[in-house]
Amino acid sequence: MRGTLFLVVGPSGAGKDSIIAGARERLRGDEPIVFARRLITRPAAAGGEDHLPLSSQQFTDWRDGGGLMLHWRAHGLDYGLPRELAAVLTAERSVVANVSRTVIADARQRFAPVTVVAISASPETLAARLAARGREDAAEIEERLQRAGALSAGEADLVIDNDGALDVAIARFVELLMSAGVSPPARSDAAGETVRRRGTGETS
Repeated sequence: MRGTLFLVVGPSGAGKDSIIAGARERLRGDEPIVFARRLITRPAAAGGEDHLPLSSQQFTDWRDGGGLMLHWRAHGLDYGLPRELAAVLTAERSVVANVSRTVIADARQRFAPVTVVAISASPETLAARLAARGREDAAEIEERLQRAGALSAGEADLVIDNDGALDVAIARFVELLMSAGVSPPARSDAAGETVRRRGTGETS
């Protein structure tokens, strides 16, 4: 048995980071799942997700030295997932990672089982969110919107619409993780003893 690799994909502004962060908070303390911290050639002060910032040379060293499980390039930046996450999967724990759709085929071949979750939003919503975060000018926003096409048939196992309330999208994502065998945080009785075994519906 291996853990499931959950790949979260979707256009910039769809809310991938927000949904992943919300799920991480709701599943806090749940050992069977790891939320990946990405390596990115972007300064930490640039805002956005909590990532490990690397220079271009450092990233090349990680990649060429076999330190990356998956890697890709987008919008002038290099992104990667550390190799240690592959060992997490082998240890029967699941991993959630925000990735580019360009790595889906490679991931499915090398790290099965893989579940691809596509986060979607309308062009109007995407444009508003990109403008609000203030990292791109109007021309860059337009370029991102043009790249925000739908995934081809068969690429995504589930599509979550994030045009509405964020809590609804987070709940849908958490439901998916739980249905794949990732349990909610263990609850305790009055004596402080765990009453739900990790990763199962059994009680003790």
